[in-house]
Amino acid sequence: MLQSRIHILLSPFIAMLKHQLIHPKINEILGRAGHHARILIADGNYPCSSTLGPNAELVSLNLSPGLPTCDQVLKALLTAIPIEAANTMMYQTEGPYAQTEDPPVWEQFRDSFRQANLDIELDPIEKFDFYPAVSTSDHVLTIQTADQHLFANLLLHVGVRQA
Repeated sequence: MLQSRIHILLSPFIAMLKHQLIHPKINEILGRAGHHARILIADGNYPCSSTLGPNAELVSLNLSPGLPTCDQVLKALLTAIPIEAANTMMYQTEGPYAQTEDPPVWEQFRDSFRQANLDIELDPIEKFDFYPAVSTSDHVLTIQTADQHLFANLLLHVGVRQA
């Protein structure tokens, strides 16, 4: 009897959020974000504290190496907000971290967009142009992950909520 009363009392709160994103601070920031706001999902190597835009907040989710990943954060965000564009940090083609093709994590991002029924292409930005692209007045949030994939940084552009 007591259990059913508790369930009745709590059920409006249990069903309040209809998406998979339950982090209170991230939900608060997203609730204030508007069209064209930028959200960076940063990998574990990204210099988050020195590249925040003037209006951005940093939420550090880096629990342990590899947890969470940028793709795990992307999947949660896709249930909560409309996305109209996505930029990646272009991989290096020379030097110790050189790659000859798209990093494997980019295919994970593409799969997540497809699973969310979004037709979004990844638009790479050269590494040293990526930092100023993030650090704009439209940048509202950086979510720092512990993703160990190279070049897993993903800059999302908030779209428009349609009826």
